Amino acid sequence: MKKLIVSVAMMALAILPASAQKQDMKTFVSSLMQKMTLQEKLGQLNVLPAGDITTGGDIATQLSQDITSGRLGSVFNIKGVDKIRALQDLAVKKSRLGIPLLVGMDVIHGYETIFPIPLAQACSWDVDKVKELARITATESTADGICWVYSPMVDVALDSRWGRIAESYGEDPYLTSQMGAAMVRGLQNDTNFKGRYYSDHSVMACVKHYALYGAVEAGRDYNTVDMSHVRMYNQYFPPYKAAVEAGVGSVMTSFNLVDGIPATGNSWLVNDVLRKQWGFDNFVVTDYGSIAEMHNHGLGDLQSNSVQALKAGTDMDMCSFGFINTLEQSLKEGKVTMDEIDTAVRRVLEAKYKLGLFDDPYRYLNSKRRKSEIYTAANLKAAREMAAETFVLLKNENNLLPLKKQGKIALVGPLADDRANLMGTWSVAAVADRFKTVREAMADALKGKAELLYAQGCNVYNDSVQQAAGEWNHHIKRVDGVKAAEEALRIANEADVIVCAMGETAEMSGESSCRAHLELPDAQMALLQKLVATGKPVVLLNFSGRATIMNWESKNVQAIMNVWFAGSETGNAIADVLFGDNAPSGKLTVTMPQAEGQMPLYYNQLPTGRRVPDHAKNYMMYQSNYLDVRNDPVYPFGYGLSYTTFEYGEPRLSSTQLTDSITVTVNVRNTGNRAADEIVQMYINDPVAKISRPIKELKGFRRIHLAAGEAKDVTFTITPETLKYYDSNLHYGLDKGDFFVMTGPNSMDLKKAKFEY
Repeated sequence: MKKLIVSVAMMALAILPASAQKQDMKTFVSSLMQKMTLQEKLGQLNVLPAGDITTGGDIATQLSQDITSGRLGSVFNIKGVDKIRALQDLAVKKSRLGIPLLVGMDVIHGYETIFPIPLAQACSWDVDKVKELARITATESTADGICWVYSPMVDVALDSRWGRIAESYGEDPYLTSQMGAAMVRGLQNDTNFKGRYYSDHSVMACVKHYALYGAVEAGRDYNTVDMSHVRMYNQYFPPYKAAVEAGVGSVMTSFNLVDGIPATGNSWLVNDVLRKQWGFDNFVVTDYGSIAEMHNHGLGDLQSNSVQALKAGTDMDMCSFGFINTLEQSLKEGKVTMDEIDTAVRRVLEAKYKLGLFDDPYRYLNSKRRKSEIYTAANLKAAREMAAETFVLLKNENNLLPLKKQGKIALVGPLADDRANLMGTWSVAAVADRFKTVREAMADALKGKAELLYAQGCNVYNDSVQQAAGEWNHHIKRVDGVKAAEEALRIANEADVIVCAMGETAEMSGESSCRAHLELPDAQMALLQKLVATGKPVVLLNFSGRATIMNWESKNVQAIMNVWFAGSETGNAIADVLFGDNAPSGKLTVTMPQAEGQMPLYYNQLPTGRRVPDHAKNYMMYQSNYLDVRNDPVYPFGYGLSYTTFEYGEPRLSSTQLTDSITVTVNVRNTGNRAADEIVQMYINDPVAKISRPIKELKGFRRIHLAAGEAKDVTFTITPETLKYYDSNLHYGLDKGDFFVMTGPNSMDLKKAKFEY
């Protein structure tokens, strides 16, 4: 038996020599495919989760049998060089052709160094920093054997009830496009695929979820989506297209319907739009089990749905066993062709070629890198800096913040001394034990200067079952609510100021974590109200993975800062900003509603024939408004305060007539007494067009730094391309006539100028 294994290994190595990739990619892949059986080809289209693998000795599992028989070409969510090497050994040394495995993972916002959740990253409006963090993520992932990551998610998300808004960049297509493209370039280190591989510090990105997943009805995960093509092209498609233009290596289809057909089996969506219109020629993978789920949407059985998915342009089946178990029969029955199967196989094999796996299947399995390139001091420094940029200061009455490092400070709340929840959702590779809690970081910052008092104060929810639903593996200790509140009030009355670390747990947002009620959970709200009633100044650090409702808080709490889930360095970054070592500079990329009934609520709405004026305080009969709540948000898109103040001048145009381009200039002055960053925003409105156009659209932004008293001219360029849109016939163009350009610190407080095209 040992001789047989050695013989098979030698045959595999002979088929794929170390110099395999010296051949042209097309020639090499064609030659390899000629040697493959049908089952080996279908195996390349099959991807499964790996789970834990025992290293060394025999690996007698179904997974190992699938690999050695050539029935499995890719695996995901297995961590560690040794475990991955054991699997790669099976593929390279024990399968007939020795085709290496593609190894993926859900690396969403960092590998072991965890960065802020994507929604928080977007609130930095720092495209360069997002690209840098993606590059660090790629370095750490590849140092531990991962070469394919399921990121970025560029679904435009308008409804904060949807849990996966935490993985998005918010509600705006332009900002999401900028962030998503930066993420792709950072993960792939700007690989362009023209005659060179990915580097061994680059991963293949997988943009998701194609398409429209962020528009699920009722904000409920996996639900139905239905919209016009005009809306798809103008509002939802741009970020996916931007990722394709950035060179993304793979695309993942979404769970939802598009025009009544599941995205995974939608030929118009994949073949026509993605491939023909946008020129994407890399592989498309399904989301987890989505071919099998086509039946639940009212389509056929696994065999017919697998045929539909393949013909639609989907290349790789994740976890449905549809391609591997049914396509051979469908080929015999003439329902698919060999050319259709070969096209999908070629795309997968070319991806492996581009990753350099045929030259060296072990190029991402360097144990020395594992020790020196993951969770480094430099990576943590970058995480700390980015976290501070994402915090959004929503209220700061009487300049309560930054706090002075003196006297007694009470720290209260279920998230104050917890480390597991700081990283947020989808942090599968994280080691939370290494993180500092907010309490630990504040104690370090105040050491020898002020006294920090602490009490948990309450549970997340009064109901233990409700709390458990939002915790998964990130548990927060259940306490006696009455006694805990008494302890919190005792230290609050001793303190000069109260800091409350409250909000969502990590798993109260993310996949399958949708919420119908977005207020602060009941146990926390009850305690917060008691703390405010003491009359002591209160600072609320609001943890969340979405826009939450803070009506009561905005009226009664003196200072509010949204800290999202900021990753490994959350504690340190909060201390940095809380005590003024850094000034908050984040701006919202989601609109903060007054009530769930306003959902979906977003700034770039289309006008209505009976529009209520902005900031209208009273109900207006026969106009587009509610009886019981105003139309406007508590905090608008683009909003965020600083520890200083800024003054904006009027926008100045280089010309009022657009031909090739117009330069828009706005003067911004720091009118406070400390240096800080500001995010200057530019919006466009096309008041008369072929179809109804949004009341305003973000078309530019700049993150600038201003010293105290300093002023700068910030410039934007408007070209005809800036103004183009898809009309009702899906013609891409622009209109003759007047346009408005608006500049300011957020989407509500804007000054405008008019120009003509």
